[in-house]
Amino acid sequence: MAAKSQICSIWLGSETGILKGVSLTKKQAFNFCEMSCMSRDQEVCVMAWGDPHESEVLVGSVNGTVKTFSTDKGIFTATRECGDPSQGRFTGLAVTDSSMITCVESGLLKVWKEGSTETAEVNAGNGICRMQQNQSQRHRVATGGKENPLKVWDLERPDKPIFTAKNVAHDWLDMRVPVWVRDIGFIPDSDKIVTCTGHHQVRVYDPLTPQRRPVLEARFGEYPLTALSLPANQGTVVVGNTHGELAILDLRKGLVCGCLKGLAGAVRGLQCHPSLPLVASCGLDRFLRVHNLEDRSLQHKVYLKSRLNCVLLSSREPESSNADFSGDVEEVKAEEEEDEVWDTMETVTEKAKKRAAQKDEATATGVDGKKKRKLVKKVM
Repeated sequence: MAAKSQICSIWLGSETGILKGVSLTKKQAFNFCEMSCMSRDQEVCVMAWGDPHESEVLVGSVNGTVKTFSTDKGIFTATRECGDPSQGRFTGLAVTDSSMITCVESGLLKVWKEGSTETAEVNAGNGICRMQQNQSQRHRVATGGKENPLKVWDLERPDKPIFTAKNVAHDWLDMRVPVWVRDIGFIPDSDKIVTCTGHHQVRVYDPLTPQRRPVLEARFGEYPLTALSLPANQGTVVVGNTHGELAILDLRKGLVCGCLKGLAGAVRGLQCHPSLPLVASCGLDRFLRVHNLEDRSLQHKVYLKSRLNCVLLSSREPESSNADFSGDVEEVKAEEEEDEVWDTMETVTEKAKKRAAQKDEATATGVDGKKKRKLVKKVM
């Protein structure tokens, strides 16, 4: 398994609790899990790199455990109980120099110090949907959720948040605008923060300004946004929603630059490459897709059988390819068989529906169309 895990450049977590690794250069996908103890409560919620060298992947499950997977050895090396399932699912997972940070839906944010059972706890408020770490200042994290506004925390001084966003002004009916933060991103080399909401809004906050309301707001589509990621080139953000729509938005003008096509289900995981114009996405349609952000073309498409929750993209440069591929021989056959089934099915139109309804009516009465017309003429 070590040889397989070392060539993987993209890692994904599934609803079935399987950690999946994908090699874009070898055009292969692998499952890394203990088949003997698989269960629904091991569904993967969040993932993060365990060290700067990307030799460890931290996997947070629904049952409150965080497992450490070694990409060098190809096995899980450690398991740690980091939460109570009654507190909700993991909404964020991060690592600092000497500790691990977890956050659950109830708002309980914990800092687990290495080699110690003691933890520092922060109550971020109920209904948390996302906790995100600032990669340039790793001791700072941001939280937000349903009726829980954006908050920025300094874990070296966790008594109170250093920034709390203020809700926007009332709408044109003078009614309060509901708060629903779904995902958060820190703009590199800046103090600005980007959020996407369940009401299809993208907002930019600047904690350095006196106002706590967003300095920019844009809208995309009509459906709840579920994930966002910031590309290597600053000034844009990639967002995805519950209807499988991906879009690139300009953060300076608040306009949609373009859309990425090919998705068929809700987007659950989204991550841009740290140095290349690439974005990886996954979701309910069981596919991993890698798009090029410059020409918005689909570079890779991988069928992975399970519904996917999150994606983790390595900083290594993947080999470019325009071909679709699946993980193994079984996946290729499964996809081909599915395509054959759909190809052999007849396309149903409105005219076909009417003809079928007329046939059913004639069969039910026991009289076909011609006989029925003759009977009408005799009566007249």
